[in-house]
Amino acid sequence: MKKLSNKLAIVTGGNSGIGYAAAKELISEGATVVITGRRKEAVEKSAQELGAIPLIADQANLEDIDLLKQEVEKQFGKVDILFINAGITGSLTSIENMDVENFDQVMNINFRGAYFTLNKFIPLLNDGASVIFLSSIVASTYHPNSSVYQASKAALNSIAKTAAVELAPRKIRVNIVSPGPTKTEIMNKAGLDQKTLEGINEWVIDSIPLKKIGTAEDVAKLVIHFSDESVSSFMTGTEIIIDGGMTL
Repeated sequence: MKKLSNKLAIVTGGNSGIGYAAAKELISEGATVVITGRRKEAVEKSAQELGAIPLIADQANLEDIDLLKQEVEKQFGKVDILFINAGITGSLTSIENMDVENFDQVMNINFRGAYFTLNKFIPLLNDGASVIFLSSIVASTYHPNSSVYQASKAALNSIAKTAAVELAPRKIRVNIVSPGPTKTEIMNKAGLDQKTLEGINEWVIDSIPLKKIGTAEDVAKLVIHFSDESVSSFMTGTEIIIDGGMTL
């Protein structure tokens, strides 16, 4: 019997990147997995590849979150693993030049949407369930032109730790995975050209002691670690950094 057999997992933003890799690992360990995302075609295509269940929901839209909760409750009843993964970097710009639209978009997905995803799903969580937030090492770094993204992840870490205390009486564990540089499409979506991306990659690799960029699969294995009660039953409010030593 696989370690996550008979478990139901929800992965927000599960149609690409870390979410996709996590969904794949969860399924390989026996879990039934629901993936969500904004783009119907992309979500359904990924679900078919993975053997997951597709549900369309935009994490920035509170009505979508509510409808997602209702649909999961109707189809499955209770949830064992909730991986709140969906997020964006937004445009990289200085505080002086930040526009309200970009600020709101990043905060609505990365923080507000994540907060209310947890808020809506708490009644559906089985006692002893696992909640995992995808954060980032940027939550505790202060690089120029990344103020809103950094702030959104710092806020996420704060609520995750508060939730860990609030949900502890039900033995629900709430933990945080914070990757460093990871090979996903998120930087491409930030609107950077190929030459700029290559330059960033070279600079990043040079600053990582292990001299490589992480993969979505590396991060997915930590999601499995937190999902598996047999190895993480005494872990809550914990943040695991996976960055090749970059923040040392």
